[in-house]
Amino acid sequence: MRAMMIEQFANSFVCDLVAYEPGKPIDETARELGLEASEIVKLASNENPLGPSPLAQAAMMAAINEAHIYPDGGGYRLRHAIAEEFSLSMDHVILGNGSNEIIELLCHTFLNRQAELIAAEHAFVVYQLMATLFGARYVKVPDPGFVHDLDAMADAITPQTRLVFIANPNNPTGTMVGQAAIDRFMARVPEQVVVVFDEAYYEFPENPPDTLQYVRAGRNVCVLRTFSKIHGLAALRVGYGLASPAVAKLLQKARQPFNVNAIAQAGALAALKDTNHIAKTRNVNLEGMKFYEDAFRQRGLEFVPSYANFLLVRVGQGDQLFRNMLKQGVIIRAMSSYGLPDWVRISIGTAAQNARCLEVLDSVLAPA
Repeated sequence: MRAMMIEQFANSFVCDLVAYEPGKPIDETARELGLEASEIVKLASNENPLGPSPLAQAAMMAAINEAHIYPDGGGYRLRHAIAEEFSLSMDHVILGNGSNEIIELLCHTFLNRQAELIAAEHAFVVYQLMATLFGARYVKVPDPGFVHDLDAMADAITPQTRLVFIANPNNPTGTMVGQAAIDRFMARVPEQVVVVFDEAYYEFPENPPDTLQYVRAGRNVCVLRTFSKIHGLAALRVGYGLASPAVAKLLQKARQPFNVNAIAQAGALAALKDTNHIAKTRNVNLEGMKFYEDAFRQRGLEFVPSYANFLLVRVGQGDQLFRNMLKQGVIIRAMSSYGLPDWVRISIGTAAQNARCLEVLDSVLAPA
């Protein structure tokens, strides 16, 4: 008797989904190359090269003593601190298992087979994955020069549009849309559309636009932030959304109980107050950014000026360059999954990591 394929009983839009592929892990690379993990330089996932906030580390160690107790399901202390940080009330704040979970909650809440999600052509690939997962139509709007064209995105809105994602600064391009373009866009957004400003890299640019004004005004807006980047807590998976109380209330209904663990809450709460760690991270990032920009100019390599903690650089065959650098223990990110096969993305590391990355890049690009 012929065995049935279980896929025929699954939703077609799940079967057709191409799963998100994260940056290659350090341990896996070390095993494959027969190296120590300490010899691997990973500049693929936009992580903080300084590691976690020292205050967060101490808070997490203390929290381990109560690991047998369920976390505060409402995240009172962390939500209160976030609300206070941005002069909002707690009913504006929702916590997520990374800001990625809040992206999923937004899609759970607002998408269906009749709905549309709009994003820029080279925006974070998870938006398209989520739209596909919920059977919604994904509308990609061209982004000339890798910058979101908000006028074109406003033109693309239809009565079926439920979500518009604006990653600012954008991953993987590092570009940022200014205040005037955002204000012009928001003046055109109809009532049925929720605008999501994904601001995972918000702390890196010197003068980021103010999107919280629309949250305070009660607009259907959700601003996403994370503790994974500048705070160095990527392993904890804790992010948050700042939204109108009406939007936040809906997202609270869609989330799982205890979605942010107690150790993550403790670490994030302490990291929020560690201004020294934030300042040091910014300085390391600025120095690293200048190092790479100068090096790429000297080598005649095209790159996209970035407001985040990574650079997009054109190298020719990105997948091949990724593999060749990987053989020498340096992990970067190929961009073919974003429709950019000639490009790679390099995260800013420490001075030593950056120097090693450039050394290997030079050896790989050198003529045979």
